[in-house]
Amino acid sequence: MLWEIAAGASTALALAGAADDEQQPSIVITGERLNDAAEEVASRPGGADLVPAEEYENKVAVSLRDALAFSPGVYAQPRFGQEVRLSIRGSGISRGFHMRGLTLLQDGIPINLADDNGDFHELDPTILREIQVLRGANALRFGGSTLGGAVNGITPTGSTASGVNLRLDGGSFATLRGLASFGTEADWGDAWVALNGDRSDGARQHDRRRALRFNGNIGLNAGGVQTRFYANVQTIDQQLPGALTFGDAIMRPRKGSFAGDQQRDIDSVRLQNRTAFAFGQASAEVGAFVNIKSLFHPIFQVVDQESADYGAFGRVHWGTGRLDLTGGITARFGTMDSARFVNVNGRRGAMTFKADLSARTIDAYGELRYRLGGFSLIAGGIYTHGVREQDRFVPAIARARASYDQFSPKFGLLYEPGSQLTFYANLSRSHELPGFIELAQIASFVPLAAQRAWTAETGVRGQAGIARFDLSIYRARVKGELLQFSVGPDIPAPTFNADRTLHQGIEAGLDLDLARWARLRQVYQFNDFRFRGDAQFGDNRLPVIPRHLYRAELRLGTEDLRLSPSLEWVPRGAWADYTNSFKVAGYVSLSFTAEAKAGSSISLFVDARNLTGKRAIGDISAVVQYQGQAIFYPVERRSIFGGVRARF
Repeated sequence: MLWEIAAGASTALALAGAADDEQQPSIVITGERLNDAAEEVASRPGGADLVPAEEYENKVAVSLRDALAFSPGVYAQPRFGQEVRLSIRGSGISRGFHMRGLTLLQDGIPINLADDNGDFHELDPTILREIQVLRGANALRFGGSTLGGAVNGITPTGSTASGVNLRLDGGSFATLRGLASFGTEADWGDAWVALNGDRSDGARQHDRRRALRFNGNIGLNAGGVQTRFYANVQTIDQQLPGALTFGDAIMRPRKGSFAGDQQRDIDSVRLQNRTAFAFGQASAEVGAFVNIKSLFHPIFQVVDQESADYGAFGRVHWGTGRLDLTGGITARFGTMDSARFVNVNGRRGAMTFKADLSARTIDAYGELRYRLGGFSLIAGGIYTHGVREQDRFVPAIARARASYDQFSPKFGLLYEPGSQLTFYANLSRSHELPGFIELAQIASFVPLAAQRAWTAETGVRGQAGIARFDLSIYRARVKGELLQFSVGPDIPAPTFNADRTLHQGIEAGLDLDLARWARLRQVYQFNDFRFRGDAQFGDNRLPVIPRHLYRAELRLGTEDLRLSPSLEWVPRGAWADYTNSFKVAGYVSLSFTAEAKAGSSISLFVDARNLTGKRAIGDISAVVQYQGQAIFYPVERRSIFGGVRARF
């Protein structure tokens, strides 16, 4: 597992590397090998998968959209640059910016701020070794409680990526990206460092981006003790081209907005440590982290924020082979100096808002697993305590506070009739607390409840002959869903709790090994998200995400030369508003990648997108009723990129 320690040879999920002699205590660092993460995915009684970097390394992976395009159930649509809509099972469906409804982690440590809001820009897939996706309640073992689940990026170490790795990409829109990494392993431990840069003028006007990132970790051996320290430093500057009217998005998709010189500039430093102890059949893991972040964000006003988030976690595991017990606690605390100013062409004008914000979120969770033959019975739960406070000084002195306590149980069943087939089912509750973006609307707090849902899920994953498959069917009855809508360019988007909504659907993946030189990858989503007897909207469908989405890629060739045409098909587009008065059209987008090896160390690739130049709507910012507002983002424009990778 990524974050679980070996509990002895008799434990079914024990990690290789634990002490052979159960009487001798040992301390190991987890998450070092692909098999650990794969075993964790296989043990989940619900939708989960593992995406190795090899699946997307022949693409210019600007964002998680490129990395997770073939992860079943993940809806990842680009808006512009590194900005994407990232949603699982309709999580954060109405959020037209940033991210909500998912637990985002790197190496098992949360990236989300203490109020649970976050920026996925800080997780660069280029440097990752693999990505774990745990949908819905399957994220419990990460301390995840949201409807969507968790996405965990796993970075390499000196033992998994020794030597030098170089990469250079470039292409359309003056795009240029570079990566250099180095890993080494010795008696004292191992170390891995990476530096990557990214620049592009963007596919639209006022869409330029610049980014520079450093990632590194070091594992130390001293007297039988191993511990690992991580460091992530990044600076990201992104111009915001804004949303377009429907006509502009279709006829003039290159158009961008220069009004207010809108941007999102982030400087952040994340430091974390993780140490694990294993004693026979019991184990424990402890760690701590700190995240210092600066956000300069001219939008309707200039948002200027300095935040410091820190926390600690502990996890314990005990197993006998038939019985496993896991528990943990994660505590996150954060403070923020938040100010807003009149936007004077991207610069600070008169101050309009100033406040000190503080948040704490404490998650305590546990899971019991009992194995009987090919069956595993699973029961668990997560309790969350959250506090959000605001001391406002401008425009007037005021204090606001919101406190939340939620408990969500989970029950699951896993049946493995053979080594290559797993059936599963689960019933779980989820909860999601409002963050400052939802609570501190305009100037003061608004009374918002936590979002809650009961989700039933069943499915199967495995392999039979030439086919590898992953199928989940779920139905979530949601209360108090946090919904947002844009009301104009001069005020932020307000948030409200819906009464009752329904999220149900199908998440399917099917890979077919047609021949030694031919592999067909496919994913399909059926998304049925709607109100349930709402006083204002009746049984209308929720906007933004279309009902059907299908992606396919045909890989032809060998390891030395591979050609891969692909398509994305949305048969019918999504609704733009809650009143269901306007729906966009569907589309088919064709793309193509190719990869060739020049010797054992060098690879070349080409990544061509939207070959036919299709013009369509890729994403939407929801409104109550569509009346010609600028709420649309076009699909990716036709483009071509190329790159070279070298490993020594």
